[in-house]
Order: sequence, then structure tokens, then C-alpha cells
Amino acid sequence: MITRMSRLFLRTLRDDPADAEVPSHKLLVRAGYIRRHAPGIYSWLPLGLKVLRNIENVVREEMDGIGAQEISFPALLPREPYEKSNRWTEYGDDLFRLKDRKKADYLLGPTHEEMFALAVKDLYSSYKDFPVTLYQVQTKYRDEARPRAGIMRGREFIMKDSYSFDMDDEGLDSSYQLHRGAYQRIFDRLGLEYVICSATSGAMGGSASEEFLAVSPSGEDTFVRSTASDYAANVEAVITPAPPAEPIEGKPEAVVHETPDATTIEALVEWANSEEAGLGREVTGADTLKCVMVAIRQPGGEWELTGIGVPGDREVDMKRVEAGLAPAEVRLLEDKDFAKNPFLVKGYIGPRGLAANDVPLYVDPRVVEGTAWITGADEANRHVVDLVVGRDFHPAGTIEAAEVREGDAAPDGEGTLTLQRGIEIGHIFQLGRKYTEAFEVDILDVNGKRSRPTMGSYGIGVSRLVAVVAEQLHDDRGLRWPASVAPFQAHVVIANKDAEAAAAAEKLAEELDAAGVTVLFDDRPKVSPGVKFKDSELLGMPVVVVVGRGFADGKVELRDRMGGETAEIDYDGAVDAVLKLVK
Repeated sequence: MITRMSRLFLRTLRDDPADAEVPSHKLLVRAGYIRRHAPGIYSWLPLGLKVLRNIENVVREEMDGIGAQEISFPALLPREPYEKSNRWTEYGDDLFRLKDRKKADYLLGPTHEEMFALAVKDLYSSYKDFPVTLYQVQTKYRDEARPRAGIMRGREFIMKDSYSFDMDDEGLDSSYQLHRGAYQRIFDRLGLEYVICSATSGAMGGSASEEFLAVSPSGEDTFVRSTASDYAANVEAVITPAPPAEPIEGKPEAVVHETPDATTIEALVEWANSEEAGLGREVTGADTLKCVMVAIRQPGGEWELTGIGVPGDREVDMKRVEAGLAPAEVRLLEDKDFAKNPFLVKGYIGPRGLAANDVPLYVDPRVVEGTAWITGADEANRHVVDLVVGRDFHPAGTIEAAEVREGDAAPDGEGTLTLQRGIEIGHIFQLGRKYTEAFEVDILDVNGKRSRPTMGSYGIGVSRLVAVVAEQLHDDRGLRWPASVAPFQAHVVIANKDAEAAAAAEKLAEELDAAGVTVLFDDRPKVSPGVKFKDSELLGMPVVVVVGRGFADGKVELRDRMGGETAEIDYDGAVDAVLKLVK
């Protein structure tokens, strides 16, 4: 069936929307694919819905191909299952909560592990029923604090989430690898450049975790790659190689020095290298220990003071802190917090003052036993030199909190790290028995004994993929959809008012349709050729055929939007040429 632009519900825009920051947001709105209603809330217009459905079909085909079965849970869910898994509180402000007319609590589902576990509990009872993998393609809701980038990070979005259930860990490994392969085929079919990164699980729980990131300068996620191996990881999951511990015996005693106005690491280093300090050695920021104060709150608990100690030449990366302390909430201290805790002297906070006030200090893995540091003495204008770990202070533990830098040693010992930006498009977890234990999913095993299956959780941001494809595949003229997801495979444009040319364009559209090519036909009678050309570039169908002036000589123009090439070809060979490009 041919879609005619004269009847299509579409208006293209010449100017970028005022709130758009990234190319995909600008182009999808300008090209009439999506329409904003509120921050993070968009409707899908006909062209956008076609792209979304095409991506959904690719996802479904590959999920069905590994034996997964599709079901669909409601988006409106009762509180009780999420209370039982503790995620009613763990999700914090990200959860949309509401009450019905009887004052019962509900939520709009952000994810559905609880519901899948309960479904298996209700319907299966024997090991003979396993393994099983279930999935859905469904709308999710998260109350994003800062919705941005159009449909890239919205409050309402469409996600494919699947869950495997196996009776043993070997089965879980197999299910995990099946999903990993399916994800690779999905993203390959969509024509994406992506990286598989080691990742953290966060509020989802679980052990093994990998993230699929589409490479993009517009991405919110930073990931690393090794220069000498295939190591790749989300920056939150990078493990810092710890140096060996040092002997404590023979280390000089810790001494407090006057350090006027040394409230920054730069000023402290300048003092340490001065004749006044008299340390007799060269000091860098890496020799200092910076104590950054945060407040953390476990789900359902109270805010508690916590110190984060990192080498002074590094900044604290709050995303890494949040990943390391999940599911707790984390925030930097504010002025009111310092006012309530006068022992915290800004610019001069040190491990001994925290220990004296029962405040835990978590340190970077580089802060190993026996190492000596220059750090705050908990009094204004005073620092302590040669404070030794294991002798003068004892950290509560280690935490990956320091920023990761270009050129850092790769955790696998091969080469150094490079930093790139990416957009999360998929995430796979080995959840284990977190949810089957929480909901007491008891299954009779081969020996007739009760056993609890182990789970995997696998997500793909389906609606986000529309934006990601647009982000990676566009040029300065507009969108460039691959044939696998384009609303239409071919765009036929009449750029000639001659009746014979118009009839020939109509015939060409019909022949392409008969050959199995989906066709968008620009038959608008009162629109100039220039506007039609610009619209064809903006809308981004993979192949554009222009029936224009050259038709008098039996020629049409063939534009390959993906390859960027334009050629004049015989009208009679146009169908074969289009088929070659799109098939």
C-alpha cells in the first residue's frame, strides 16, 4: 500500500525546537516523528510510530528466536510485591506512586521483576517446567528528575524486558549467553555502532552485569576501552588496580603543621614544596588525601554522615559513589550539614577527626595499608603530614569513587584506558535468586526436594533506540534511516508539473509497491520542488527517487541517503536499482 504525502498526518518544521539539545531530538521533532506534551512525555506521530514498530519487530524476532515467550503485564501495579522486594522504598523519588479511590497504594511500573517471579510461582511447580524465558514490550514509567534529549531520557518509555528462570547456575549462564547473542544480532540489524561493557547492577541487584552502549558524543554514560585488549567497561564499573601494601615499621611519625589558607589541594601542594614546610621531598596532589563528605540514606533509613577519601589529584565521581553505595541514596553535604557538625572544618577534614566522631571513611583502592598521606588535621589552617594507613587511621572499607582518567592503567593489565561517551541501549544481569527468594518461589527439583530457580534480567530501551539510531545515522540535512527500521524503504518525489511525468511517478510508486518495497509518495500538488527535496532529506528514507526535469530524456534521479551518493539512472531501471539498495 502506497502512502501519499498529500494525505499523511505530517508537518515538518524548518527551525529546531527551543528545548532540543541533541541532534536526534531536533530532527525527530522537526521531521514530525514525535510531539512533546510535557517534560519527558511525547506522543508518536505516524512516521515515528512506524519506526518504533519496526524496531519492536526486530526485537521480537530475535527474542522469539531464542525461545522466549511474550506476555504483557499491566503498567499499573499494586504496592505489595514491591514492598516485599524492598523496592517500594529503594526506588526513592524515581517511582510514580498513586492511590485509588479506596486509598490503596499503587505504582506505575518502572520494571517488572516482581511480577514475573510471581507469575512463575503461581503457574509452575516442577523442574520439568524449566528453563523458561518470558518477555514483554511495554510502557514503563520513571519520575526522572531531569528529563532530557527528547525520547532519549523520558518519564514514559517503551522497554523490552525479559527474564530467564533456570534451576541451576549452569542454566543461568546458558540463558545469559543466549540473550547476549540475541542482543548483538538486534543491534547489528539496526546498524548501530556499540560496545559491550562490564557494568554495575544498581537497584536491580544481581551479580554478572553487562551494558550495551551505543557510541555517541551525546551519551550520558562514560565508558572506557583498553588500548591493548578488548576490555571495555562503564566508568562506574572500572576496578582500580590497587598497589601492594607497604610495611608500617620505619615510617616517620605523623606531624601536624601550620598550613595557612591551604583550603585547596593546589595550595596544600604549594605549601608542601615550600622551604617553610621543610619536608625535603617533592610532593604532588597524588600524595595528599582529600576527604569529601557525603550523606547516605539506606532505604527506609535516616541520613548518615560518611567520608570518601581519594588521592588529592583526583576528583570524586558521584556516579561511581552512587554505584558503590547502591541501593542507598547519596548526596553531597550542604552548608546546613556543616553547621550541624562543627567538627567538620571545610578544607581541613581528615581521617582522625572523622574517627573521633564515629563517622565512617571509605577510601580509594590506592589508599592501602602502610601508605603515608598529607591530609586535613581537622582544625583551620592545619594539616597532618605522614598519616599512615593501618597505624594512624583505619578506613571502614574501600570504594570506587575517584574519577577515571584517560591513560589510567587498564584493570586487566593490558594497556591503558581511553574514555568515550555512549548511550545505554541494553543491559543484561544475572540476578540469581534475589527475587525467587523474596517471593518464595518453591519448585520441586529432580530429587523431589524444594528448590528455588535462579533468574536473569535483560532489558532493551526500545523507544530510546529510535533516538539512538537517529543520533548515529544523520547528516547536516536530516535523518538517514537504515532500511531495517525506516518508515518507508523508498521515497518517490514528483518534481515536475508535467502530467506525463506525474503519471510516470505514480506508475513507479505502484511498481515498487508491487515489488514489495514500502513507498512514501510525495504527490503534493502545490508544493515546490525545493521544499519537497528538503523534506525528503529531513525525513530520511534510505532511498529517494526524484522524477524531475530529466524525465523528458527518460531519466530519474536516485539518491542513496545511507551511502550519500546521487546518480541519474534510466526510468525503466529504477525499480531494480531501488530493490538493490533496500534488499
